[in-house]
Amino acid sequence: MIFSKKLTAASILVGLVIAGVAAVKPPLPPHKNLQVLPKDISDEKLDSIMKSYNKALNVECDFCHKKVDNFPDSIDYATDIPEKEDARKMIGLTIYLNKTYFNYKNDPQPEYLTLVQCMTCHRGDPYPEHPKPLPPGK
Repeated sequence: MIFSKKLTAASILVGLVIAGVAAVKPPLPPHKNLQVLPKDISDEKLDSIMKSYNKALNVECDFCHKKVDNFPDSIDYATDIPEKEDARKMIGLTIYLNKTYFNYKNDPQPEYLTLVQCMTCHRGDPYPEHPKPLPPGK
């Protein structure tokens, strides 16, 4: 009887220790290969921005990020592919436009301004038509 109580108590203690270890998450390493977005961006902000890109272009993550060979549901977010380089140029363009033309309050982080964003031109199309240039003098 005493042995049974000790065994039960020990089992509960081991279970609590295991649960405690599982609940403590080690700090995540910094995001790898961020070249345009701020390097200190939070996971939540990065996820939010990436989801806005998914919606604006009507694509999934593997449009700009490399799928891992032999693991069809895994993505290598750090490796560069041509579509990711194109995305960086477009992100830089939107940051430039917002910072140059819409940063009236002199926001210290103009890369988070969203007056001009991917949806402005893409509207759910990963390859939108280029706008026609204005005639000279307009």
